Amino acid sequence: MEANFRWAAVTALAPVAWGSTYLVTHRFLPPDHPLYGAAIRALPAGLLLLLVVRRLPRGVWWWRSLVLGSLNMGAFFALVYLAAQTLPTSIASTIMATSPVMMMLFAWAALADRPRVAHLAGAGLGIGGVCLLLLDGTAAVEVSGVLASVLAMVMSSFGYVLAKRWGAGIDVFSLTSWQLVAGGAVLVPVAVVVEGPPPPLDGPALLGFGYVTVVATALAFAAWFQGLRHLSAGTVGLIGLLNPLTGVLLGTALAGETLTPQQLGGLVLVVLGILLGQPAAARVLPRRLRPHPAPDLTTRRPAPDLVRRP
Repeated sequence: MEANFRWAAVTALAPVAWGSTYLVTHRFLPPDHPLYGAAIRALPAGLLLLLVVRRLPRGVWWWRSLVLGSLNMGAFFALVYLAAQTLPTSIASTIMATSPVMMMLFAWAALADRPRVAHLAGAGLGIGGVCLLLLDGTAAVEVSGVLASVLAMVMSSFGYVLAKRWGAGIDVFSLTSWQLVAGGAVLVPVAVVVEGPPPPLDGPALLGFGYVTVVATALAFAAWFQGLRHLSAGTVGLIGLLNPLTGVLLGTALAGETLTPQQLGGLVLVVLGILLGQPAAARVLPRRLRPHPAPDLTTRRPAPDLVRRP
C-alpha cells in the first residue's frame, strides 16, 4: 500500500505539470509563435530522454517516428500552445481532458474495439460538459482556440491509435524520445518559414520554456511511464484527472478566471465522463503500456499501447 501511494505521488507529477502548462504558456511565453514554442518544448526534451535511453530507431521506425512525432508531439504541441494563448486556462485544460473520449472513438473505427454502453455514456457526458463550458454565453470564447484544442485532440488521438496499430514491442521511453526529437526537428524549418526569426526571449520566457521543456515534458513523461509500470491502467487514468483540475484551480486562483455555475456543471460532467470512460481506456491501452525491451524493431508484432497527455 505504501509503495502504491509513493508511485501514485510520482505519477501525479505528470498531470499536474501538464495542467499547469496552459497558465505558463499564456502568462510567460511569447504570443504568436506556436511553432517555435512547440519546437523549443519538444526538441530539447526529446534529446534529454534520448541521452537517458541511449537508443536510436532502427528499420521502419525511422519514418514511423517521423510520422508519429509530427502528429503526437509536433502538431499537438503547436496547437496546445495556440489554445493556451487564446483560451482561459480552465477551459483549455478541460477541453483537452476529453481526449480519452476521442481516442476511444478512433479505436472503435480503426481497431474494431467496440465500446460498451457505459463508455458511450461517458463520451456523451464528456462532450456535453464541454458544450456547457463553451456555450455559457457570459463571455466570448475564441473560436480559433477551441478549434486548436479539438484539432489537437483529433490528431494526437489518431496518432496514438496509429502507434498501437504499428507498434513492434518498443519500450515507451525510447519511442517517446524518438517522437519528441522527430516532432521538434520537423517544426524548426516550418517555424523559420512561417514565423520568421525566433522570438526574443526575456527572463520570464526563458524560465517558462525551461519549466515546460524539462518539467512538463521530459520529467512529466518519465513520471507518467513510471506510474504505468507500477500501477494499474485504471489507477493511472484516475490520477490523470488532476490535469483539468490543476488547470481550473490555477486559472481561478492565479489568472483571475471565474467559472459560472453552468461552467462548473460542465466541469463535473467532464470528470464523470472520464470516470465512465476509464474501462474503455484500460481496454484500448492495456498491460503492454509498461516499458519492456524490444527484441526486433523490424518484425511485425501486436502494437504497444501508449497514453498521451497534453
